[in-house]
Order: sequence, then structure tokens, then C-alpha cells
Amino acid sequence: MDLFAAEEQQNRQNNLPLAARMRPQRLSEFVGQGHFLGDGKLLRRLIDARRLGAVLLYGPPGTGKTTLAHLLAAETGGKLKQLSAVTSGVKELREVLAWARDEIATGGPRPLLFIDEIHRFNRAQQDALLPDVEEGVVSLIGATTSNPYFAINGALLSRSQVFQFQPLEEADVLALLHRALSDLERGLGHIETRVEPGALESLAISAEGDARRALGVLEVAVLSTSARPVVLTTALIRESMQQKTLQYDGSGDEHYDISSALIKSMRGSDPDAALYWLARMLESGEDIRFICRRLVILASEDIGNADPQALLVAVAAMQACEFVGLPECQLTLSQAVIYLACAEKSNAATAAIGSARHEVREGELIPVPKSLRDGHYAGAEHLGHGQGYRYAHDAPEGIVEQDYLGVERQFYHPTPRGWEARQAERLQKIRQQWQ
Repeated sequence: MDLFAAEEQQNRQNNLPLAARMRPQRLSEFVGQGHFLGDGKLLRRLIDARRLGAVLLYGPPGTGKTTLAHLLAAETGGKLKQLSAVTSGVKELREVLAWARDEIATGGPRPLLFIDEIHRFNRAQQDALLPDVEEGVVSLIGATTSNPYFAINGALLSRSQVFQFQPLEEADVLALLHRALSDLERGLGHIETRVEPGALESLAISAEGDARRALGVLEVAVLSTSARPVVLTTALIRESMQQKTLQYDGSGDEHYDISSALIKSMRGSDPDAALYWLARMLESGEDIRFICRRLVILASEDIGNADPQALLVAVAAMQACEFVGLPECQLTLSQAVIYLACAEKSNAATAAIGSARHEVREGELIPVPKSLRDGHYAGAEHLGHGQGYRYAHDAPEGIVEQDYLGVERQFYHPTPRGWEARQAERLQKIRQQWQ
């Protein structure tokens, strides 16, 4: 039975993808994430103290979250149970927690519960973890590609340490590729391979920090070549790589981060950066209406009266995109983004309404002056409403001095930029005339 079991184990190992076979067996083999795994860093200290508690591993695919979960179990000596939030429910979760209590009761080390895609657990499932996490029955390791501050409920989040994974550096990916080519047992070392200069470097760059993707491409390139030795060229790497799939969740981090980058690039008057972020959104299938709404908002929020034409351009772009649709509306969006990025900027209108609303909320409410009140109904004259009002168009310059607010307040402070500078001059003359 031992012989057959060993053979079955070897067969399973041989059929695993290269990325799975090359998973580090010891923490010392793990590459990247030195910002929390390096000597003296927090996660390293938690491991050394055998006090993991609840840990949330957050970051993009292929950066080692699942691998690190298994290594944490090996380093702390605890048994590991793994659940997938996609396929497991409260029943399976409670069974694992009951098993963990039994382990603790028999004197064993604290077990580790690894939950992949933990953000897919609903609130009830997340709440079911709280008592055992608080009592130290189990060390929770949750992995997620979604921002835990959005996806995990507050009670569980407050009891967890969050570690954000970064895409691997090109040097780290390159080291993994060389290790896979030289490893005789788990890697591709048994296949004679000659690597042309620059081939692995191009793969490390194209993988964009995703070790799983890089190893998958390497495996396809080597195993799909019948000639021996395998000559690994840049062209072979390119042929073995599928078209890039952009990681983009229409309601997650990428959605908000990239749209934020687009807005901030236009606000900062960098049309090239703005066009890049626009292209990222278009290539990822972002809702065109969402993009148009952001452009219309920016036209008032960040440009305002420094260039009143900007709002007309943004609204026209919104209407044109609705009428034309993709793919042609990308031309309209490009034109609008370039115009908004290059336009004079002012947030004076934004600050003005914010200041006025704050006054309404926090200050003493100002009654409408009697001269400005509606005087078109029976009895208004008896109340004195509308009396003393001066019609501005009767004045030679269309301006009359009268009290429009009842108290001295100034909410709008125009900037000296663009068309708004003309407004500033005009307002200054009006205020001088009233003094």
C-alpha cells in the first residue's frame, strides 16, 4: 500500500501545473513582500511569537497569498484546514471550527484556518468566525483580491492584521523562472533548455508581478517545443502567452483607483497621464456613462469659471457618447479629456457652494430681506413685501446698489486664472461702486 500510495502521490505531483509544483517548501524560499516579511517586520514577529491571531492577506493574483498561508502553518507547527469562500457555507465552516476546538482540547498547537476569497463570505459567515478568533481557538488566514476595508465587515476587520501584497519585482520573477528551469524534481530541470539573452527578462516584465502567470507561460513554452534542446526565445515566449487580461472589478479597488487617477491627472493638467488612465478604463470595459459623469463633475469642480467652455465640452461629450456608443465614442472621450486636462483650473465655485452650505448648516439663518420677498399676491403690499426693490435693468449699467442678503458675507473668491480673472475684476468694480 505504501508503494502504491507513493506512486499515486508522485502522479498527482507530476500533473500539477508548474506554478503549483514550484511553491516554496520553506519560508526562506519565499520571494517578495519584504515590507512585512523581512527581519523585524510585523508578520515575521507574529510568526516568531506563534501569535498569528487573525491575518488578512490582500493583494493581486500570483503574488503568493495561498503559498504564504501554507508556509505559515509549517512555520508555526499548526495543522492547516483550507476552505474556499466560493464553495463553502456556514455548515462547513462550523465543522472546521469544531475540529479546531477538538485539536486545542487534546493539547495540540493552535490550528490554522485558511479561507481563500474571504470577501465572498457574507456577513453571517464572517460573524460566525468571531467567537473562535477572539478565543484563540483558531488562527484565521484570509486571502482576498478585494480591499478588505470595503469587503470585510468591521467586527472581523478590527480583530485582524491586514498585510497588503505588492506585485513581485521583475528581479523576483526572474529568480523564480531560473529556479524552475534548474529544479530537477519539481521544475523543468530534466528538460534540456537553452535560453537566449533577454528571453526570460521579457517574460518577467510581461508577467507584471504575477509569478503564477510567468511560470505558466514558461511551462507552455518548454513543453510545447518538441526539439531538444529547447531554445527559449523572446518570440517563443510571446507565442506562449495569451493576450493580457486586465484585472478590473467594476465595483472594487481598480475601479476607484483608476478613476481617481484619471481625475487627478486632469486636475493636475497632465493630458498624457489622463489619456493613459482613460485607456485603462476603456480596455477594462468600464461603463462609459460612469466616465462621462466624472468628466462633467470635474468640469465644474476643478475648472469652473476659469474656463466655462469646459462644462459645455463635458456635457457635449456625454451626449455624443450616448448617441454614438463604442468604439467610436472613444474619440469623443479623448478629445474631452485632453481639453479638460489642458484647461485653466479653478475650484472657486466648489469652495463657494461648500462655504455657503456650511453657513446654512452651522450659522444663524438669515431671513429674506423684505425688498426681495415675493410681492405678487394679494396682501403682499400690506406686509411690505417687495417694497423698495430696485429693478437692476433700469440702471444704465444694469447694476443697482441694494441689500440682497441682509448681512455682510462673501462665499465666492474668484481666482486670477483664465476667464475667471475677468469675473474677479468685474466683481471688484461692483463692490467698489457699492461702498
